[in-house]
Amino acid sequence: MATLEKIRSKSGLLIVAIGVALLAFIVGDALTNSRNLFGDHTTVAKIGGAKIDYTDYQRKREELNQQLEQARRQNPQQYANFDQQLLPQMAIDQLVAEKLLDEAVRKTGLRASSESLRFYVMENPVNPRIQDIIRQLNASGLSVSTPAQAYEIIFNPTRNGLKESDMQGFQRVWIAMEEETKQMIERQNYQRLLMGTVRANELDKKALYNDYVATSQIAYAYHPYGQLPEDQYPVTDAELKNEYNNVKGRFKVDEPTKDVSFIAVTITPSAADRKASSDLANRTLAQLNDSNGNDKALRKEGVTFEHRQLRAADIKTPAVRNYITSTSSDTVSMIYNNMSGFKAVRLNNRRQAVDSVTVTIVQVLGEQLPTRVMTALNSGAISIDSVSARFGADSIFVQKEQTLALFNADGPTRAIEQGQLDTLRQAGGRYVSLMTSPQGAVLAKLVKQSAPVAIYDFDEITYNLKPSAATITEETEKLEKFLAENNTPAKFAENAPKSGYNVQDLTFTQSTSAVPRMMGMQQYLPDSRQVVRWVMIDGKPGQVSRVYESKDANAPALYAVAVNSAYDDYAPLSNSNVKNFVTQRVRRAKAGDKLMGEYQSKTSTIENAAQAMGVEPQTSDVFRFGRQGQVRDAKAMGRINGSKADNKVVLVKGDDGIYAYVVKGKNTESFPYTDSSYEQQYMQLVQPNMQEMLLGSKQLENSAYKFEVGD
Repeated sequence: MATLEKIRSKSGLLIVAIGVALLAFIVGDALTNSRNLFGDHTTVAKIGGAKIDYTDYQRKREELNQQLEQARRQNPQQYANFDQQLLPQMAIDQLVAEKLLDEAVRKTGLRASSESLRFYVMENPVNPRIQDIIRQLNASGLSVSTPAQAYEIIFNPTRNGLKESDMQGFQRVWIAMEEETKQMIERQNYQRLLMGTVRANELDKKALYNDYVATSQIAYAYHPYGQLPEDQYPVTDAELKNEYNNVKGRFKVDEPTKDVSFIAVTITPSAADRKASSDLANRTLAQLNDSNGNDKALRKEGVTFEHRQLRAADIKTPAVRNYITSTSSDTVSMIYNNMSGFKAVRLNNRRQAVDSVTVTIVQVLGEQLPTRVMTALNSGAISIDSVSARFGADSIFVQKEQTLALFNADGPTRAIEQGQLDTLRQAGGRYVSLMTSPQGAVLAKLVKQSAPVAIYDFDEITYNLKPSAATITEETEKLEKFLAENNTPAKFAENAPKSGYNVQDLTFTQSTSAVPRMMGMQQYLPDSRQVVRWVMIDGKPGQVSRVYESKDANAPALYAVAVNSAYDDYAPLSNSNVKNFVTQRVRRAKAGDKLMGEYQSKTSTIENAAQAMGVEPQTSDVFRFGRQGQVRDAKAMGRINGSKADNKVVLVKGDDGIYAYVVKGKNTESFPYTDSSYEQQYMQLVQPNMQEMLLGSKQLENSAYKFEVGD
């Protein structure tokens, strides 16, 4: 059923509050090349009467890309495998959500008050642009750390020793940031109001409560259908068509959809490629051991050299760490040489170094005040804890005993410049000025240093074995020959296994980001969006594509696709997932009728029924309607809940098997009624969909795939 839900799902609207970017991006060749493909050449998507223009789409794509890069820096393991082919659809999702929200805000007349704007800008900043402005001010030599300090310098420049013209650019950026923030507040307020319209009334909550406290004491037996043999329960075309018409509503699609057969060929290095790699490994080791060796020549052959300065604990590869920490300086070793390539290590030297320091930092605004503050601190006339109160909290920002890492998992950091660190060490525990400008200064003193640790200076020499151009050409020609001989979807699917190719049956829509590596996973085959683009723009039912090549250097691949069918209302019975679902329903219904006939005369007691089914009878002293236990079939649960406690054996043909049950007693448990608890249960049951609420009857037309990859 997961695949069926995928067929029925439409693009998700990520309801997030992201403001308009400050930078505009020039529409280049991608837009020009698209003009010949479709008439409305600047519209990436339509929602109702509203259009999403290419410039907004490109801006959002860039914004998401920057966020992804930042996320990868902050959490590389979590985002290492995030596929950038997701970004186009994420951009559409967010832009559509913004369009819908802004239209709803406009219609309702919601406005952000000046009080809320001040709160969300000054006291509880929600717009990331605020921190961008603060960083830009600091980069310009203006020491600020809070929105209030930034506002003071930007809009009262002369009071802070600056010219009005110096701050005009920052003033424009600040005003734009405030407009963004107002928009964010209005969107968030509308979302809260919209979700607040979905509330349970007293009858709803009481009904949930009554279902919970009403219990049954039952004994039951269950015979699952399991795997039903095709020869024992044959299914005719007429039966399939009839059942399909009965359940056709399950297969509704919300955007143009095409069913395809797809081949992906992962190209691996040939025997000749592996031998060349082994030979290169031997030459590399020889040159590394030769003091006159030429690294440049090795680089031309694809060998990479990475210089490292790491602590032992930061050397992640155990074999590299073991070698580096146990060998003498100026030595070389081959760590591995296998099917993936090779890695060698050259230790240059080891040394002892402090890997962290603790400092107290005082940022002081003004031209004269820093000298007064530093004199007072160094003379002992005032403590660091009272400096803000003495000289004014608006002019002083203290970071007490901050630990600065001089080394991390990637090597030396830039937490502090070497010259500044030397100055702190020479100051003998006194405050010194690390940065000075007419607008203020940064004062600091060294509190303590960590104990020295071993730092290893070494080179990692790596060669990643990839298929050669000759190998790729050979695989491409082989697939091209197959396509020439199998130029219809039927031949494509039937003969692919005979030629050593694995065929997947897939469903593409306007919102398909790329070809998934695995169903249900947000990981896609490299460069496979170009395949989706051909299918959705050019591919007609009955056509077979040319060979598409992934340009991923580390995982070269070839793709080919055949279009089986196209539809925009209901997935047809020819869809393999639909056909399998309908076939199983018909087969289970036949099996259910047969088993019901067999068991009907053997249900004088629940024990007899269980014996006939070949199972053990089960009991449940606290059976609740809708609370899934071992009885999961909706038909069986409904029948049990509606039955009297009369000890009669009832036989039910469920969707997943045959149930026999006896209701031995009914009870009403004495649980306290809590209004908030059943309000929450109601929301969990209803699961209000803000996307659907905002979308209403509007239709989404998504053309992002047309802008992403050239053919």
